Amino acid sequence: MKAAVVDRVGGIPRYQDFRDPEVGEGEVLVTVEAVAVENVDKAIVAGTHYTSGPFQAALPAIPCFDGIGRLPDGTLVGFGGVTPPYGTLAQYAAVPATHAAPIPEGIEPPVAAALSSAISAMCMRTAGGLVEGETVLIQGATGVAGRLAVKVARLLGAGRIVATGRDDDALRELTDLGVDAVINTAVDDADLIEAYREHAGDGYDVVVDYLWGRPTELLVRALTPESFAMPKPTRLVQIGESAGASLQLSADALRTSGLEIFGASRNLATGMAAAYQQIVDWVRSGELVIDVVTMPLSRIEEAWTRTDLRGKRLVIVPD
Repeated sequence: MKAAVVDRVGGIPRYQDFRDPEVGEGEVLVTVEAVAVENVDKAIVAGTHYTSGPFQAALPAIPCFDGIGRLPDGTLVGFGGVTPPYGTLAQYAAVPATHAAPIPEGIEPPVAAALSSAISAMCMRTAGGLVEGETVLIQGATGVAGRLAVKVARLLGAGRIVATGRDDDALRELTDLGVDAVINTAVDDADLIEAYREHAGDGYDVVVDYLWGRPTELLVRALTPESFAMPKPTRLVQIGESAGASLQLSADALRTSGLEIFGASRNLATGMAAAYQQIVDWVRSGELVIDVVTMPLSRIEEAWTRTDLRGKRLVIVPD
């Protein structure tokens, strides 16, 4: 079969022949229809993600671990459960039958492949407990996931949305999505702390954090009062680390700021089904538009290195 193949740590996938997957007991053969390429996929290839070990040990290997495809009977499914060296950027994938679930009617494969980013944005409710009328701060709102988080926050009834990013042009575009205020994080520390405070209004109820690192460390400083106070609680949901994998967190930041930190997977076991159905309903009705750019598998080298997507999800489709 044809596939995108990586032969070294941090390599660029190349379109070439790869041995067909063998279908084992309890597995099904899927003909791949669409695969979203996300930051986590590139981090695994680069060896910087905590789950990258099995992929790196299996090189040469095919990147990406989930996608949209068709079963032999034509049923369109979302699938995962591939085992390195096999991935989903290929013509075919053999996966456990339990890891292939039908895709709801009315959603095209490229959009279905990108649903996960929108579903993850629902962590503002499942993990952060967002209720209608509350203020949301989205850290890293100019990327694909961040823009979807803006749209999801508005659909969930957020009363006010503040967004951060490093690109002024991209930040200006967010106003069309319903953002009430923007903060450019590419300023010095004192100015960024002041900006967080200036745009907080009555306080940030929920923070959806795709950044971590320096911006979040400065946000925490901005939230920490300089006198004895009873600040409004801020529920920060940690979901990404594009600005850094760590930060310094002082004791008083938790003791006196009202800051509560949760991982994005909090309550996911009980909230995933409802979150998924809500995203599907919004997509079907047209209330939520997921912007994608499709490219054929044969052009994977060009696709992998694109930097001009401007908030659109790259989805690889068959030739």
